[in-house]
Amino acid sequence: MSTDQPGAWVVLGGVHLINGTRQRTDDDPVVLVRVAPLEEVRPSTTVVVRWEELGTCEAVALTSDGRPLGRALTQGEELFRDGIAGPGLRPLVGSAGSALVPLCYLSEHPGGGYHAYAQIRAHAEDACFVRSTAEPVGRGPVDELDWLEDVLTAHQRFVLPLGNHHLYFRNHFKGTELEYKYTLDPAPDIWEAGMEVLRALRDGELPGCRPEYREDFQIWYYDNHLFDVLGPESERGYASFIPSYDGKNILKRKWFAEDSFARREELTHGVDVAPEGFAGHLAEELGLTVRAMPPFRRVRYDVQCESMRTGHIYGIFFDHCRLLDAPDVVLSQCEVEYLRSRNVLDHEEGEVVAEMDRVDAWVRGFLADRGWAKERSFYSKRSFLRDVVAARPEPEPRR
Repeated sequence: MSTDQPGAWVVLGGVHLINGTRQRTDDDPVVLVRVAPLEEVRPSTTVVVRWEELGTCEAVALTSDGRPLGRALTQGEELFRDGIAGPGLRPLVGSAGSALVPLCYLSEHPGGGYHAYAQIRAHAEDACFVRSTAEPVGRGPVDELDWLEDVLTAHQRFVLPLGNHHLYFRNHFKGTELEYKYTLDPAPDIWEAGMEVLRALRDGELPGCRPEYREDFQIWYYDNHLFDVLGPESERGYASFIPSYDGKNILKRKWFAEDSFARREELTHGVDVAPEGFAGHLAEELGLTVRAMPPFRRVRYDVQCESMRTGHIYGIFFDHCRLLDAPDVVLSQCEVEYLRSRNVLDHEEGEVVAEMDRVDAWVRGFLADRGWAKERSFYSKRSFLRDVVAARPEPEPRR
């Protein structure tokens, strides 16, 4: 199975090899499925394999101690049926096929050895892998399995993040929001705008980036009661209450004296206070001096963009805010925000911002091409509401 050209393989094996549900044995089957290289760049951080796009594949089955079991040509869509080994694999592994899953993706390094990517999610249609080896592992032809022990060891080293229920691994700036904003004028249909961005990412128009695996688009709409926090500069910013389905509220607190790129933020869930008591809660419970701003309805469509090179994930949000008591007063914005990182290997925090600037430059071009915005800013909801209040006529004095 060796070749003069760098190759790539999807490696399949018993699910117990990654989750430890039973002991390993020398007879455990391992299947090597030769595929065309699937990384956006080599080496990447994230690789997504879609079975139906693989075409004709060569599959070689061995025991984990290297004894051959057989080989076959199969179509990618025949590898799995409803998450269980399909007709392309059954003749090779027999009854073991019911517990056969993608273990990892292997990419041959030109200088020798293999880059390994651990499986974090597997479905009937596709699977997602993240790189778990900082340097190439193994040596020799792939079917000698010299890399297997290193790959399984790396998986166990990172088992806590790889198996976590959030399916992402770290936030490099926890408690801090990093965000660029664009005020859209004229305001577009933000649903259509979001769909255009999503389609462009799927088509590869932003090199090295794709929509986040199975989390590519989110829809939000809710009312927001925002309070301008006054007083000492260290406390300035805003506090807003977002009513929740359980009758309670989410309290969002942001700290900033002036609109800026980086702002400290904090969310508190389950705040049990009625709207008429919001101001009192902030004053009495948190000791804040606040000014109520006009409440507004927020509609937001989130396109989630994942760098396949680094695993950093950025949100491209289209945001429409209108006042509840004056529906013709609207703020329409596009926001680019760092969300989190899906990687287990170390990356420099400065790389997050550098790559965010690349995503932002692409978004700015997208907006400018449509005549919606040319200049980015940090214009916040608090500044918008302050401007609205300042523009309103003073009420007539009572007589």
